[in-house]
Amino acid sequence: MTCIRSLWWSARTAGEAPFDTAHLKVYYPAIATGSDTERLSGVFTPDPSAAPYPVVVFLSGVNVGQDSYRGFVTAIAESGFVVVTFDRVAELFGGQRGLTVGVDLDAARPDAYGTRPTCPAIGTVLDALTELNTQGPLLGALDLNRVALGGHSAGGTVALQSARFFPAIGAVFAWGAHTMVATMLGWPAGTVLPAQVACPVLLGVGTNDGVIKGSADRYGEDGADRPDPVARTFAEALPPGEHLLAVIPDANHFGIAEADPTAARAFLDGPDDADAVRPFARMTSAFLRTHLCDSATARAELTELADANVLRPHLSEREQC
Repeated sequence: MTCIRSLWWSARTAGEAPFDTAHLKVYYPAIATGSDTERLSGVFTPDPSAAPYPVVVFLSGVNVGQDSYRGFVTAIAESGFVVVTFDRVAELFGGQRGLTVGVDLDAARPDAYGTRPTCPAIGTVLDALTELNTQGPLLGALDLNRVALGGHSAGGTVALQSARFFPAIGAVFAWGAHTMVATMLGWPAGTVLPAQVACPVLLGVGTNDGVIKGSADRYGEDGADRPDPVARTFAEALPPGEHLLAVIPDANHFGIAEADPTAARAFLDGPDDADAVRPFARMTSAFLRTHLCDSATARAELTELADANVLRPHLSEREQC
């Protein structure tokens, strides 16, 4: 019987000890045999029927624990992917410490943007997965030539700012993320930076996203009267390509996560009046199977969603039709 299991790993990242370690959780399709080894260790063998599996590296929002995304990433794994999340306690800004995927702020300044990834930890995680693929339960189970990069909130932003620097990345997706940049980094108010991507992108956002609205002053804007930054990113920041935008009515910023009321900024969010986990997981799965697995069935599913106005194709795609 096929099921989704997970295992833990660690990787050394930038920073001074003890704030220099990423703790990875790796979700994978497994096969349950009922063996004594499973019973005694809790370790299940990867399902060999579709191995090696394409890989998804998912970047969390600031101060949002990786287990907050368990429902969403498990749904992705169920469609035939190994999905990796990680927690990393390190410096945020101004001497504060918290959960962060790690942002190289200097790489986001006007004199450096586009020369290197804003999230160096992506490379560290890919190196750790290479190591995992050579030993233990996941020996040979990962196809590291077929990788997607995803993220939520700030994690989605750095995914959009970093993807093209890692050649194996063939698709990018993000929820509640955009490429507007803070004025404190030296950019004019309202600046939307070009995404650093060389592959298809899927962006998702809910109409009740209160966190993006509540952060407008970071970008020198008024949150009550501004175009949606995610829609602006979709329209202005992406190169020509097979990009898609999903706007889910009544979903909020934490629509694909289980919000923790004691941490992060969920207190800014709008009402959570719609389930975004299942529909966005379905869209993401079809998107990834299209671009990492060359699935005609998945491509037809995306076409149906676009025809039903659930997904919006990028302007460059509409112009080509």
